[in-house]
Amino acid sequence: MSETMQERINGITDLLMADYRKGRVIDEIKTFDYPDRQVIIDILEKLKTVIYPGYYRNSNYRTYTVRNHVSILLEDIIYHLIKQTSIVLKYAPAYQEADSAAIQQASERIVFSFLERIPKIREYIETDIAAAYDGDPAAYNKDEIICTYPGLFAIFTNRIAHELFLLDVPLIPRIMTEYAHSLTGIDIHPGTTIGKYFFIDHGTGIVIGETTEIGNNVKIYQGVTLGALSTRGGQNLRGKKRHPTICDNVTIYSGASILGGETVVGKDVVVGGNAFITTSIPEGAKVSVKTQELTYNYDSKRPVERKDVELDDAWFYII
Repeated sequence: MSETMQERINGITDLLMADYRKGRVIDEIKTFDYPDRQVIIDILEKLKTVIYPGYYRNSNYRTYTVRNHVSILLEDIIYHLIKQTSIVLKYAPAYQEADSAAIQQASERIVFSFLERIPKIREYIETDIAAAYDGDPAAYNKDEIICTYPGLFAIFTNRIAHELFLLDVPLIPRIMTEYAHSLTGIDIHPGTTIGKYFFIDHGTGIVIGETTEIGNNVKIYQGVTLGALSTRGGQNLRGKKRHPTICDNVTIYSGASILGGETVVGKDVVVGGNAFITTSIPEGAKVSVKTQELTYNYDSKRPVERKDVELDDAWFYII
């Protein structure tokens, strides 16, 4: 390397060192470790094997003893999850002044409390698989759903992350759900509460906010937003109900947006494609976009024809 090149590198290094001393958030160098995203993703993948013991087993082994395999997995999960939880608890106000022994003890308590909830998680996921199979004529068997459906993976990840969220674990739940988001295009905040028999069909572009509450037997399609009506209040809105409540037996078709913490979609409601909703909907209602006007242009020799689309099933159910 020439002396001139080295001098230029030294000059840029000095420039950056001076820039780092400006005291901004991006300049901060914390005195403790950050959580390891890849380790957390690996924990999630191992939990997938625990949830579906016959589907994601290690194929390198010729024989397969469920108890032994699960025991080894749990040992690995416990070790790494306690370590990562110990790191992130330092973000929680209650533990910012705690010593390492107290944090270690709290992390162990949290991790074992979480693992004891796995049977409940599995119970809910079993209903999600049933909802997908019963609700999708394109599903030829349940194995196909478990192995390939992005909606189920997003739901599985949320159910794992939500339990950690309820245990007040910082960062880790969000890392998990954003990993699922990056793979599926489905953005579900770990704070979202979801009942049984939840089915996401297709899924791409779905956004579900933190304080959303979803009941049992709910089906949603691609492009649906369950969001906040406004976030202008910023941090002043933290902890407040900002996102809608979706009651039991609701179907929400593609492109619909349902916004606001006071918005309640009643039982047995069907929301048509592209609807924009900011007020509550009573039980049993059908919500649809007002009649659309379509334009057809066949060729340059014929005039443009306009046609009003009547509110019929062909328009209402967009899949």
